Amino acid sequence: MSLASAGAPGGRPQAWRIARNIALWLFVAAVLGLLAHQARNVDWSDVLQSMRAIAPPMLVAGAALAACSHLLYSGYDLLGRAETGHRLGTGTVMGVTFISYAFNLNLGTLVGGIAFRYRLYTKLGLANPVITRVLGFSLLTNWFGYLLLAGALFCWRPLALPPDWKIDGSGLRLVGIALLLAGVAYLALCAFAQGRRWQVRGQSLEAPSLRMALLQGLMSVANWSLMGAVIWCLLQRQLPYTEVLSVFLVAAVAGVVTHIPGGLGVLEGVFVALLGHRLPADTLLGALLAYRALYYLAPLGIAALAYLAIELRARPAAPSHR
Repeated sequence: MSLASAGAPGGRPQAWRIARNIALWLFVAAVLGLLAHQARNVDWSDVLQSMRAIAPPMLVAGAALAACSHLLYSGYDLLGRAETGHRLGTGTVMGVTFISYAFNLNLGTLVGGIAFRYRLYTKLGLANPVITRVLGFSLLTNWFGYLLLAGALFCWRPLALPPDWKIDGSGLRLVGIALLLAGVAYLALCAFAQGRRWQVRGQSLEAPSLRMALLQGLMSVANWSLMGAVIWCLLQRQLPYTEVLSVFLVAAVAGVVTHIPGGLGVLEGVFVALLGHRLPADTLLGALLAYRALYYLAPLGIAALAYLAIELRARPAAPSHR
């Protein structure tokens, strides 16, 4: 056996990790460069003026859609309850999910989506393996719907890229096909392997029923659609809804890849890069600042108060000196 062949099994995964990390950092550098370029060319007084110019009915519609989205997302862990069989009440589960989601949006997945769920569910008596299954099922629900919605949009309504870009929408259509195939593969797994178990890193995973998978897809597609509709309303419907939604879906993945909490600046940079030839940058940024206020900051304030109330209620009483 040659030295090269002996090192191949371990070398290939390591080379793949190195290449993946290089690609990730190049992507992050490109996004940060884009953000720096956009920030230098923005008049922030015009942005604030554009934000104030949003019609009150559009603000009300955006707030209502944001509330519906948070309410719908808060139901994701109810699906996890159905899969795990734990007996926490519906209101309790939705409250935990809402608090975790609000902190997740603003502080990142590790702090919000994971740490808050474990702390709150542990206080409520759930064991760590059950919490892990609920969390995993919620994440699966969220991104399964993304696969279906983004795949369909990118396939049949590919985004018209800026005219000075040297590529067209065919590449995005190929991405859409891949996303749809991944979504269909999950549905097929649920249809033909229901009840089958796998052991992954000490966790027992079981394929849900096809009915549950369809419910996951319906809830998640509706939620992603609501989020895009919030921005569409705050842009005062100056662009087609499908275009705004497509850009939002691209920005969502860019925010996850860069690991910037809340996708701060990434969302704005992607919108300006892809739609700056259609609307002025100050109009886009004004709508996105309003979106952050309605979808990120207002729920965070409510979630912080709710979490504080939970902590105070769970605090042990001071010992009596009688």
